Amino acid sequence: MRRGSAEQKQCRLRVSGRVQGVGFRVFVRREAVRLGLAGWVRNLECGDVELTVKGPAPAVDELLAKVRKGPPLSWVSGVSADLQPPDPALRGFDVKPTAW
Repeated sequence: MRRGSAEQKQCRLRVSGRVQGVGFRVFVRREAVRLGLAGWVRNLECGDVELTVKGPAPAVDELLAKVRKGPPLSWVSGVSADLQPPDPALRGFDVKPTAW
């Protein structure tokens, strides 16, 4: 579902808790694509998940709400979010390799 021409918003998030080995990255990608967002998601060596997301502000906010809950097998203990300037080169939504 694509959102209208709302103001673009970009955030970098770090999600902690039980977020690896529970389908978290696939969940984030599926929801981001459904919302028409661009960005990426990856596991971090420390056990957290990191993602960058860009798109219409209401759609980004909807994804943030979903990330705070996570998929059924996950347990989210914390989410930090930093606003970034929208990157016009950011297109599609990818699952990146784990950052070592």
